[in-house]
Amino acid sequence: MSTIAELMTHDHRECDHLFASAETHAAKGEWEAAAQAMDAFSRALQAHFDAEEQQLFPRFEAVTGMTGGPTQVMRGEHADMRETLAAMQDALVRRDAADFAGEADTLMVMLQQHNMKEENILYPMCDARLADERTELAAGLARRLGARAEA
Repeated sequence: MSTIAELMTHDHRECDHLFASAETHAAKGEWEAAAQAMDAFSRALQAHFDAEEQQLFPRFEAVTGMTGGPTQVMRGEHADMRETLAAMQDALVRRDAADFAGEADTLMVMLQQHNMKEENILYPMCDARLADERTELAAGLARRLGARAEA
């Protein structure tokens, strides 16, 4: 991936795929498969959040001086999504399909709104403001996400 936006947007789609798998298995009452899919989704989402919070956002803030702007909003949304994810995991442990589906619907809306802001606003800002270090930063993010950056 040649830009931060491409890399991180691709990772959003990978997380979406894992999320859909967990939802599908839970809806069918396939609890063991749902638990495995949920674990994979949770690990991928946490890796994504960590890559942003520990690598991307600090670089953006250092270059722009904006510590109370879009990255602060994204961190807050990450915290909210972590809470909803925990509620989904609790419903999964209880094998409560209705509660799981309700929490999943909530998380889906949160993710869609969050990802749109990142993909249309924050990531393009990062590519523009971090242009001098974009290739190196994208490679570091890719390593952190467990993906391979394309040259």
